Amino acid sequence: MYEEQATALAKQVARVRAAGVLGRSHGLARLFDYLADPAHAGRTLRETEVAQDVFGREVDLAGDASVRVYVHRLRRKLEAFYAGPGAGQPHRLVIPVGEYRLDVIPVEAAAIDAPGIVRRPRWSLPLVAGLGVILAANVGAWAWFARDSGPGHELAQVAASPLWAGLGRERPIVVVVGDYYIFGDTEHGEGPKRMIRAFEINSPADLDAWLMDNPEFQGRYIDLDTYYTPVGATLALREIMPLVRQAAGGKDRVQVVTASHLTPDLLKTSDIVYVGYLSALRVLQEPVFARSRFTIGSTYDELIDRKTGASYVSGAGKAQGDRPNRDYGYLASFKGPAGNRFVIIAGNRDIGVMQTAEIAADRAAIDALKLKAGGPLEALYEVDGVGRTALGAKAVVEVH
Repeated sequence: MYEEQATALAKQVARVRAAGVLGRSHGLARLFDYLADPAHAGRTLRETEVAQDVFGREVDLAGDASVRVYVHRLRRKLEAFYAGPGAGQPHRLVIPVGEYRLDVIPVEAAAIDAPGIVRRPRWSLPLVAGLGVILAANVGAWAWFARDSGPGHELAQVAASPLWAGLGRERPIVVVVGDYYIFGDTEHGEGPKRMIRAFEINSPADLDAWLMDNPEFQGRYIDLDTYYTPVGATLALREIMPLVRQAAGGKDRVQVVTASHLTPDLLKTSDIVYVGYLSALRVLQEPVFARSRFTIGSTYDELIDRKTGASYVSGAGKAQGDRPNRDYGYLASFKGPAGNRFVIIAGNRDIGVMQTAEIAADRAAIDALKLKAGGPLEALYEVDGVGRTALGAKAVVEVH
């Protein structure tokens, strides 16, 4: 009986690893490998053992909940796996509540005894509402933005304009939405008290590396496996998606991914349309600015003209409520090293990216650029508005 259970456990461990359900968190992967180690089979480990062996530190059991948080997150990952891609498995892995061990049980027992998938705690909703929209890792999260809107003949006219003509003709189109990684601050309590966005920390792996260099924050800053996209990017996406589908010749040739999930393969084999903040370009930053007239400033809300030295700084961070707001929008089109097309619809902040999306979706505005079909373009717009409402834009730099 023990051998059968050990074999079932080993098979499920292998399937979970192959499915990649642990995401990009090194901490979760280390914890899973540790609990799955055959040397620990049948043992209920102590929290101090896990802290020392997995995370390389001592813990104050009264004030450091990091091990419990990671175990809780691993339990949720396993539950999500067996509710989705692993639903047909005869056994499932579980972490018994209140224990630090990995067990395997028949699926019939799991249906009776296992708790349901734990929903994200309510504290996350009001905290994130002011930041933007939480992103799911699948395209279904963007279905609302992908529906068609507006008369078909108008979309066809814009899709035939020099900015969009030929896009998606030889390759599928990948729409990349700029997103940000955020992590939690427990303040050494039982759960996260607030969320943090740091420009130098863009993934769970970055957070793990940063914590290794800053051990005093171990147990306080934790990975929440959470990303968000700003409101302006989501509204700009709503404007652009019907047009992209029209240009591609059908929704089956369009894929939507977040910048955090853009792979080198997609970058080489697809035409790319980016929608979002300039500071969220991630791996796109190098191809976008390699031959650009501009470079991103140190504040991430700033564009610097390499030719003139002029600095264009968003005032969005200072504008509160219904106060006047000035931002900058960036529109670019160019061919990548693989011959694929790139269209960049971006801004320093919300009204910049929203106004740029309106320009990219307007035939008259595109015609005013006097762009040749498929030709290179780089344009910077000064956008005036009130709060998150754009009132108008004027071009300050155009390069063809």
